[in-house]
Parts: sequence; structure tokens; C-alpha cells
Amino acid sequence: MFGMLPFERSDDNLFDTFDNFTRNFFRDSNTTLPAFRTDIREEDGKYVLEAELPGFDKGDIKLDVKDGILTISAEHSAEQKAGKGNYIRRERRYGSFSRSFDISGIDEAGITAAYRNGILELDLPKAVPVVPESRRISIE
Repeated sequence: MFGMLPFERSDDNLFDTFDNFTRNFFRDSNTTLPAFRTDIREEDGKYVLEAELPGFDKGDIKLDVKDGILTISAEHSAEQKAGKGNYIRRERRYGSFSRSFDISGIDEAGITAAYRNGILELDLPKAVPVVPESRRISIE
């Protein structure tokens, strides 16, 4: 009977056990879990990074590269639309989200991005290794 409180989340779901553990473990610390989830896979001559960013407009997402670090940031506004009523419960997160990735070994000039159906997909072409050129020095 005590588990039937309205609007309370039950921790009995086996699939959510790990998420609930990490959420409770980090609740009172300054450490946070990733703001959004990513998958990175290797394909022919490149890496493909896919980031889940549902509910964002393409203009809300920024990609910055500086000193071999790729930073993906996005911002949701928490503004309530006029005339839409008052919230009784709010579970969606608002604010700015950001993650950074080391992209050493990537051709930074060749990075391309596309955003479709809430998934940001980045193609990160591998840098071609520079082979040192040898030369013969003549003796005079």
C-alpha cells in the first residue's frame, strides 16, 4: 500500500536499477552524469559520433573545435509560453548541456555534421599520417 503514492517513481524496474543507483549516488555531489548520451563507431577512414539531443532546434546546438577538443553544447529555454497554463509537474530538463571530446588524430577541417530526428551525427575523418620525407645531403 505504501508503494502506491501518486506521482512517485518506483525503483522496482530492473532496467532502471543502475540508472537509479548512479542518480542517487551522485545526487549530493558536484559530479554529474553526462548531459546527453553519445555513441562513437569506427567506419572506413573515419569515426562517426551520434549524440542524442531530442527536442532541440538545430540553431540551439553549437559545435566548437579548439586545441584538439570538440565541444558539443546545446541550450533549452525554460520559458513558459504565454497562455499555455501553469505546470503541475515538470520532468523535462532545461538549461545548457555540454560535452567535450578529444579529437587528436582527426582531420579537423573535414568534420561534417547533420541533425535529424533528435540525433546529431558528426563525421570525424581520421587524419592522414604525415610520412617524413627523407633526403640525401651532399658532402662538399
